Amino acid sequence: MENETENHEMKRELGLLDATMLVVGSMIGSGIFIVSADITRSVGSAGWLIIIWLLTGMVTLMAALSYGELSAMYPKAGGQYVYLKESYNKLIAFLYGWSTFMVIQTGTIAAVGVAFAKFAAYLYAPLGDDNILFSIGGVNINAAQILAISTIILLTWINSRGVKNGKIIQTILTIVKILSLFGLIIAGLAFSFRTEVWQANWTDMFTPFRWDASTQTKVTIGGATLFAGVVSAMVGSLFSSDAWNNVTFIAGEIRNPRKNIGLSLFLGTMIVTVIYVSTNIMYTAVLSMEEIANAPADRVAVAASQYIFGTAGTLVIAIMIMISTFGCNNGLILSGARVYYTMAQDGVFFKQAAVLNKFEVPGWGLWAQCLWASALCLTGRYGDLLDYVIFVVLIFYILTIGGIFILRRKYPDADRPYKAFGYPFIPALYIVCAAVICGGLLYYKTSTCGWGLVIVLLGIPVYYISERYRKS
Repeated sequence: MENETENHEMKRELGLLDATMLVVGSMIGSGIFIVSADITRSVGSAGWLIIIWLLTGMVTLMAALSYGELSAMYPKAGGQYVYLKESYNKLIAFLYGWSTFMVIQTGTIAAVGVAFAKFAAYLYAPLGDDNILFSIGGVNINAAQILAISTIILLTWINSRGVKNGKIIQTILTIVKILSLFGLIIAGLAFSFRTEVWQANWTDMFTPFRWDASTQTKVTIGGATLFAGVVSAMVGSLFSSDAWNNVTFIAGEIRNPRKNIGLSLFLGTMIVTVIYVSTNIMYTAVLSMEEIANAPADRVAVAASQYIFGTAGTLVIAIMIMISTFGCNNGLILSGARVYYTMAQDGVFFKQAAVLNKFEVPGWGLWAQCLWASALCLTGRYGDLLDYVIFVVLIFYILTIGGIFILRRKYPDADRPYKAFGYPFIPALYIVCAAVICGGLLYYKTSTCGWGLVIVLLGIPVYYISERYRKS
């Protein structure tokens, strides 16, 4: 590509604020506005709704605190890919990178882009997914898909022209996102608090039950049924809290990475956990549990905002979600290409991805990611991808945090500017919690999680074929 060279180096232009805003901005997309409906249908009561979000925050925070040790040891572009390579081998690292490109990063970018477009249709109806523009080979292409692809292309172009451009957008939009969410929380609790609804929601608050949508009744659950409900409910909350690790991908562009990456992980995950729990407390103050469970199209925030802002509530939330998803995708696009850059340097990805453009960013990797994410938008299968993204993500989180124990044995005297908080208890507790969730997902959602596992395993022959080609 024009004006590209392998001699360019990444610029360390991101400080602690930028890194923290990347963590927060990448985590908060559209999930907090939607997934509480499904959680409520699975576990029922207000107490269990908050427990799910607290458990999610705890699990995420444990992982983030553990990652601090790895990020301080290996402050390089690629983040989790590098940690897996150093802890295990190139094959395990490749499988993570393969999954990131095929499903995790690009699938999330596609879904977040379409979420942006769907809520844009509230402002201008022709942008909706029911507006079919044309067909290609029998596949209908709608306006929402075209708008989603357009935003992905725009953000890719912006980030291809230097990390400074991406960080400015990320920081501004994330600050706006945080202030908007806190504004929504305060407005709900201060001006739309429904005393009778609050009291009803928090009576028998720890009695779990499942909403039966067909009969509009609730059934008390316990034992294995409760466990299945919790596992199912946590898919949405964990996905809404994912992408916190993306800041490790851009370690090569963060100032003082040994300190700032670990600190940004802690600060970012704490901020998001506080926002998520507070938002759900606000939901229970404004909406009955039945209204949360049966919110039209699961848009709980829209239902709440109609009490808070009246008829303008839908537009208020639509704008908030557009800001939130646009900023979320900026963070995902900015960070993802750094994984492919490091993979290419190891010879296990297209060699063009190892080249920095004249703006010292991996331009080829950014555009390759853009192309595949756009293709996922057009397939209409992104919703299915998200069902098992979290399963694949958790597998690699378990392996990565397990790597802390391996590296402690392999390199006991290595320089560790930061050590995993609560080692070995906290990292081990995370591995146990994540393994239990993975086991539950594989058992109760075998079809979707099975496909996630298939995609990971398909990377094995791809790896050996690429290795043979590289050595020939």
